[in-house]
Amino acid sequence: MQKGFTYLETGKYEKAVLFFEDILKAYPTNKTAQLCFGRAIGLSGNSKKAVAIFTDLKQTYPLDFEIKLNYAESLLWNKQYAKAEGFYKTLIKEDNTSFPATLGYANTLSNLKKYKQALTQVNTALQLQNGNKNALISRKYIRLGYANQLSQNKAYKEALDLLTLNLKDFPNDKDTKLNQATIYLITHDLLNAEKVYASLATSPIDSIVSLNGLSLVAHKAFKEKKALQISTKAVAKVENHQSNSDIYLSTKERYIQALLWNRKYKLAAAEINKLEKQYPDTIRVQSLEATHGMYTSHFKKSIQNYTTILKKQPNSFDGNLGMANAYRATGNNLKSYEYIFKTLDYYKQQPDAEKLLKTLKQSHTPWVQQKTAFTFDNGNNESISAELRTKIPLSTKTTISAGYIHRTTENTTSKVKAATNELTTGFTYKFNGMFTLISKIGASKSDAITNDYTQWTGEIKLKTKPFKLQNLEAGYQRELQNFNTDLIDREIVMNNYFLNYNLNTNFNLGWYTQYMFTNQTDNNTRNLVFTSLYYKLFHRPIVKAGVNYQTISFKNQVPTIYFSPKKFHVVEVFTDLISKQTGKLSYGANAAAGLQFIENDPASETFRLEGKLGYQFTDRFSSNTYIKHSNIASATAAGFQFTEFGLLLKWYFMRRPLFDKKIKELYE
Repeated sequence: MQKGFTYLETGKYEKAVLFFEDILKAYPTNKTAQLCFGRAIGLSGNSKKAVAIFTDLKQTYPLDFEIKLNYAESLLWNKQYAKAEGFYKTLIKEDNTSFPATLGYANTLSNLKKYKQALTQVNTALQLQNGNKNALISRKYIRLGYANQLSQNKAYKEALDLLTLNLKDFPNDKDTKLNQATIYLITHDLLNAEKVYASLATSPIDSIVSLNGLSLVAHKAFKEKKALQISTKAVAKVENHQSNSDIYLSTKERYIQALLWNRKYKLAAAEINKLEKQYPDTIRVQSLEATHGMYTSHFKKSIQNYTTILKKQPNSFDGNLGMANAYRATGNNLKSYEYIFKTLDYYKQQPDAEKLLKTLKQSHTPWVQQKTAFTFDNGNNESISAELRTKIPLSTKTTISAGYIHRTTENTTSKVKAATNELTTGFTYKFNGMFTLISKIGASKSDAITNDYTQWTGEIKLKTKPFKLQNLEAGYQRELQNFNTDLIDREIVMNNYFLNYNLNTNFNLGWYTQYMFTNQTDNNTRNLVFTSLYYKLFHRPIVKAGVNYQTISFKNQVPTIYFSPKKFHVVEVFTDLISKQTGKLSYGANAAAGLQFIENDPASETFRLEGKLGYQFTDRFSSNTYIKHSNIASATAAGFQFTEFGLLLKWYFMRRPLFDKKIKELYE
């Protein structure tokens, strides 16, 4: 039977089946032939039949330890891991020096994801047969599984220690290094991630894997141009390996992602279309189409793509988390919660899903904000204001709010003082991602030089998204002129009717316009138009530059009371810097300079400066300080230069949304 043994040893299982089948025709009761036939059957893929064969043999030869070992192994082939675990325990009790029993038990525990016990058993097997190749390979995969489990539980150091041990057994093992790199990316240890990916370039195929990884590292470091350069090299190399569909598709995926990172949307779409022709109806290509939609704000199209993906593969990570992001982008937070929970159900403690859940929950968590500001101008007016605001989301659609402002003003020359106290309450309702209604009503009590009074204030506006990348607001606002003591004393109420429109594009250009008509209780009216055309120069930090234009006209001119020109124009150039918070610190700055034209007077120079600095003390508590200065005549009602600096403190006074339990119950 040596020929049959050779077939088994060399992996020619189908030939082994035919060989031992013939042997059994001549010698039907030969135990060795029956055992080898059972192994050949199981190893060729018919595990169910193999279990039946070894079950019969075990009954015929109940004391034969080798048959018991093969029966236990057949249970592994047939994925009956729980049953195999119990049987291997009995085998080890029978003979704790059996290498096959100990190794089989280790592999069984590994399949049951009991990696710690599996590691103990495989180490015992290697004590029985030091350096055994099969045991070393089993230990490698046990460590990989265990490291992945530890990583999911955020025990990253322990996971990396296991992977380091793997590399002692199998230097330069690709599977181990890829797992290392993944953990380094999760922990944002980009230097080590880069080293690991660079070390993979030991063959033509692995050098492509290396470049794909290095491109991702560059993206994580916000070096998008470098990411695209690296990915372009990988694409050039992979053209010689189109027969390897997995590496070819992976490389094309990374290249398209790099194009999206660099906002080359048309080129990315063209590459996706090429892939669609090569791999029609492939989940990975459909995922790229969905991602393209997310980058270009075609959210409904992305939802369609993700729906198609999930019909084919309900546990798709890209499909479930992508759907959560898409629904959040369209304002459907309830559906976003649903797909985040689905993602976490399939992928326990997945970092990206947990991060999105944390962000979404915080957007619905009640908070309180305190703002203190000090303002002074060149008309010797000073004011101190303290504002307390809170927002309490009652659901993903409904939010209530309240606020209180105490403001004191004084003219340091005349020593005249005034004070206002305003109490407001508000209500916000999000109909869907397209329409949001925001309302606020309040009462303002003023104590001035000769006049004490109470006036109601309020605001109502409708925010809409009429088309992709467009925002439109229309509303009404009732407020008091309260910049200085004299204006407070005159009890001038402003009824503002406004329309705001903002247009973004996928090529970094943006346009914002505001029109406001004001009807005042002193029988004066005002028309105001402000428009801003800007371009995003950088995206991290965000740097915008552009041109602003503003015009104001009043029906009546009362310059001794407040700034009220018949003709007023300002043209200015500006730059705006906004940091994206990646650590605890955030910052921002705005600067503008231009010319203003008041009535028929000669043009005068204008400038504005503003700076912000924020610090995140904890996930729930943050602070922001700011200072701003302007000499634009329209910046205050009186037309003075003014300076303001202030401090904002924000605290999420609850740990989670009020409706957190309801959300969990809904999707459990």
